[in-house]
Amino acid sequence: MTSLFETHRDLLDKAVAATRSRDYWSAFPEMPSGKIYGETAKADGQAAYESYLGQPFDLAGHPGAGTVGEEVSPYGGALAVGYPAASADSLIAAAKAATAPWAAAGPQAWVGVCLEALKRLNARSFEIANAVMKTTGQGFPMAFQAGGPHAQDRGLEAVAYAWEAMSRTPATASWSKPAGKGTTIAMEKRWRVVPRGIGLVIGCNTFPTWNSYPGLFASLATGNPVIVKPHPSAILPLAVTVRVIREVLAEQGLDPNAVLLAAEAPGGTLAKSFVGNPEIALIDYTGSSTFGAWVRANAGSAAVFSEEAGVNPAVIAGTDNFRGMCANLAFSLALYSGQMCTAPQALYVPRGGIETDDGHKSFDEVAGAIAASIDRLLSDPGRAAAVCGALASEDTVKRIAAAGALGRVVRASGPIEGMDGARTATPLVLATDAASSDAHGEEQFGPIAFVVAVDSAADGLARAITGVRNRGAITAAVYGTDPAFLQAAEDGFAGVGANLSFNLVGDIYVNQSAAFSDYHATGANPAANACFTDLAFVASRFRVAAARRLAA
Repeated sequence: MTSLFETHRDLLDKAVAATRSRDYWSAFPEMPSGKIYGETAKADGQAAYESYLGQPFDLAGHPGAGTVGEEVSPYGGALAVGYPAASADSLIAAAKAATAPWAAAGPQAWVGVCLEALKRLNARSFEIANAVMKTTGQGFPMAFQAGGPHAQDRGLEAVAYAWEAMSRTPATASWSKPAGKGTTIAMEKRWRVVPRGIGLVIGCNTFPTWNSYPGLFASLATGNPVIVKPHPSAILPLAVTVRVIREVLAEQGLDPNAVLLAAEAPGGTLAKSFVGNPEIALIDYTGSSTFGAWVRANAGSAAVFSEEAGVNPAVIAGTDNFRGMCANLAFSLALYSGQMCTAPQALYVPRGGIETDDGHKSFDEVAGAIAASIDRLLSDPGRAAAVCGALASEDTVKRIAAAGALGRVVRASGPIEGMDGARTATPLVLATDAASSDAHGEEQFGPIAFVVAVDSAADGLARAITGVRNRGAITAAVYGTDPAFLQAAEDGFAGVGANLSFNLVGDIYVNQSAAFSDYHATGANPAANACFTDLAFVASRFRVAAARRLAA
């Protein structure tokens, strides 16, 4: 029988090659087209999602007694899905029992299972998109792309790096060394990849699959069993993921408890029950800096890979496409209502204004033009709903209301027309002055942006770089026409580990990062201690042990 590894070897080879070339490549089509996924895929995905509602979620053989789950959609209505209610101790015990047989299966089996699971998840992208949309508030286009194919590409990227890291060491070697007087010492050596132990993935509310798949598949592909702990408000997308992987494991005669679901209701402390347990060797975390700091402080000997809060800057020194710049920034601020870890928040503009292809623009004219571009973008309610989606948390509603006092309101936030019953808000744009306020320097998660007056473009750049160094950022943007200034910006942001985009206009945005080409975060500033995805993200998830003997 052909192994899953051999079945998907061509896919793996292409993925590995893409990580080296960094050119455009995607394994999983991002367009929700019936010509790609099947003419009935959209309806089938909707039906599959609806079949989960109001029902216990079946995970055959999974630990737990009773059910738990209180997901409520940002679009309105409870999902009423009941997931297996299992304690941390029972999940750790089950994962521990699966550890030895999963480790013994070896790298090709680990990678093969992951590749097969990703292919099956891709086939269910419409189903997953509905689950992501209704639990996170993303609009359907983003829920399909980011929750489905883009997340799957990131998972595949982690698998590719894992295979490359593990296969760098040969399984065997014949070794000889001259010992003098015509003699040699000859040995036969063998090496095996040794997994670190149980992995824990702590998911987030806004991007449950996109942010979790890299760690989940990096740990699984390196032979570690994984406990998936979703955010209590976004369990279903990861529950579907866990079920698919468990089905693949069972079909291969492997213990499905190599992947487990740790579901809980809002307000629970299940994550804290895992962190610090000596059986947990790897922790992948996405979420707030407050809990992230607690995880890192209490993780014990576990390796922690975290993505936390940051303040993404944009420095506007000038532009040769003023309208295009404003439209691009407007979309970046509105997309998923600013609930992306890559969305810009602090836009630094010289107090005296900037030079553009449309003449000199004052500070107020720049701020007003960005606000007007948001208004144009969201003027059609249907487009506004698709772009902005809904707010994942009621806390964001409160944050928007409080933020109005942090600066002069250039554009007020408001609900999206036609989305009655959903929790919605369009972007709030505030004007502040760096000489008198640092409100823009703290993360204001959600559709809140500051246009910040600074002495000069150089002053704005210096403040932006200092902000990244002190508070972290995943992305940075710069608009300018002076080559020396652009080079200074590239050098400065590289020094603080923020990925930088120059002069974006058109249909490419600072929020977006492409698997196999763009690294997501760097691990070099307070916003994240790891990168999605590079060799460092996977290489410490296993060790290499040797056995040697004298040759016969």
